[in-house]
Amino acid sequence: MASPARHRLGLLATLVVAGLVVPRTAPGTIAEQRARLPPPAFCQDPVEGIWRSHDFHVLWQEWGIFTLEVRRVEGSATELTGRITNRSWYADAKTSEPPPCAGELDYLVTMNARGTYDESGRVQFRGIDWELTRLFCGPREGFGYNLDVFDGVIDPDLQEFQSVNNDGGRYVNVPTVFRRVECFDETPPTTLSVEVPALTPEPDGPGCLGRR
Repeated sequence: MASPARHRLGLLATLVVAGLVVPRTAPGTIAEQRARLPPPAFCQDPVEGIWRSHDFHVLWQEWGIFTLEVRRVEGSATELTGRITNRSWYADAKTSEPPPCAGELDYLVTMNARGTYDESGRVQFRGIDWELTRLFCGPREGFGYNLDVFDGVIDPDLQEFQSVNNDGGRYVNVPTVFRRVECFDETPPTTLSVEVPALTPEPDGPGCLGRR
């Protein structure tokens, strides 16, 4: 996630004070994350494809759409390569799509990524570098970013990568649900509507306060 040096300093001060006396607020429920995603794509390979998340973090008033482009490393049964993109913007809970620029930070970051996959369905996929692909709104000065690391398990019945995100900053074990939305197969994928259970994630763990 981004770490601009100058952004909503008044709100940041309020959050710092609040963080001293109340626990961190969890993001929206897993069911809410799922409801924002398109139907799943069922592919021939259990891990390759395009995976997408769409979540809202209440405490930071921050939206994020992560897209994972996951490919196998040729000749390896476990190694993965690809890219991670993150479109993030600051807005209230009702603004689930990026609004017109109104002074709030809104950006697209792209990361080259590496990862691993095993037969149990466990995946780790992590950014290894990053670039600010586009700044839609907000100050460029002082912009920084912590590399995201997604760790979890693929549920093949739901075509979900049920992960947590740790970025070495304020995002600690943040529940993030990815759905596979596109295949790399030569044949068209099958898309089905899947009924999934409503789950509530555990609260975020302790982390550094402040915008990233």
